[in-house]
Amino acid sequence: MSENILKKIIDNKVLKINHLKNKINLSSLDKKIKENDNYVDFKNAIINNYNQNKNSIIAEIKKASPSAGLIVKNYDPVNIAKIYKSNNATCLSVLTEEDFFFGNLIHISKIKEKVNLPILCKDFFVDIFQVHLAKSHGADAILIILAGISEELADKLYEEALKLNMTVIVEVHTVEEAKKSLKYTSALIGINNRDLKTLKTNINTTYAIHDILIKHPYPLISESGIKNKDDILKINNKTKIRAFLVGESILNNLDESDIFSIL
Repeated sequence: MSENILKKIIDNKVLKINHLKNKINLSSLDKKIKENDNYVDFKNAIINNYNQNKNSIIAEIKKASPSAGLIVKNYDPVNIAKIYKSNNATCLSVLTEEDFFFGNLIHISKIKEKVNLPILCKDFFVDIFQVHLAKSHGADAILIILAGISEELADKLYEEALKLNMTVIVEVHTVEEAKKSLKYTSALIGINNRDLKTLKTNINTTYAIHDILIKHPYPLISESGIKNKDDILKINNKTKIRAFLVGESILNNLDESDIFSIL
């Protein structure tokens, strides 16, 4: 995702959320949140595995992306979630951005009806309203992309998610962002191996940034560019990272991927 595309997505999201805020009352979202009883602790699922020296796979569900184009033709997020569950995925990441990734928040609601796994709402968060919106659809965690928003907004999103008892994943892809992320002491930190300027992935990003994040109190996550079991084993050997967010390599090979064999 180039910086221009990232900006385009963020600008588009701001417009959409401002429109939604005029249509949906925050109190109605909070009422829906209180009525839901199927929330799962996302962070604890990762921590429990880490404490037992086990790997965690956060398996991503998405139809398309700006970098890969259409990934899944006959897209059935509930069915994909069931396949992930049967393969012992630790958590799910559901892409909900509508215009560039062809996602929808309703996918989280539908998955939660059938599959009891912790779910990350993978989207571009630009307003605290979205945190309530995500949770009202059953999300257990949100993503804060430091490259896309101001530090002040990141702080607000983080605090709002904690108030709603949600897990926060703070995503970084540079040394500078990694240093900034250390103040989010209750968050999980995800290292994105995708260069947001060139769209290319390089697992060396995890190694370069890992050293800065060693003192963070919770497990780190390596994201993007993980193609197979060997990639995960290499990261295991070079770092203490045991949590991995994997999407395209599984979705492109649902029946034969060896990723889940590391669990």
